[in-house]
Amino acid sequence: MNSAIIVVAVLIIATGYGIFDRKRTGKIKPKVDSRHQILADEIGGELGEAATVLQFSSAFCTPCRTTRSTLASVISHYPKIKHVEVDAESNLQLVRRLDIRQTPTTLFLNSVGKEIARAVGAPKRDQVITALERI
Repeated sequence: MNSAIIVVAVLIIATGYGIFDRKRTGKIKPKVDSRHQILADEIGGELGEAATVLQFSSAFCTPCRTTRSTLASVISHYPKIKHVEVDAESNLQLVRRLDIRQTPTTLFLNSVGKEIARAVGAPKRDQVITALERI
């Protein structure tokens, strides 16, 4: 009887955390304080004319592939916005400086490289479109 109560309690806690994590992951949050400026040479490419969408990925990250295809399809409609993908494992200094804690993490940068929004996890197509229209 006592072990059944423990199992039920663990299942309730795990379910609660799963629901919380699912609602949190992939949401694009606007950045109010943008202290960090990212330069073109740090990401291995030029910044976009109007904005840059910077995606941090890792080699064996399945959600990173989904994020890459979502961003590529949306950004193809915005010629002045550029999508740059950075390998998090190869750029640990930049990852630490920007406080990237998991992959995929997507940063939305303005034309001078200041972060204006961030998505941790795989953002949805409509969320990306909304974020890009705010730029």
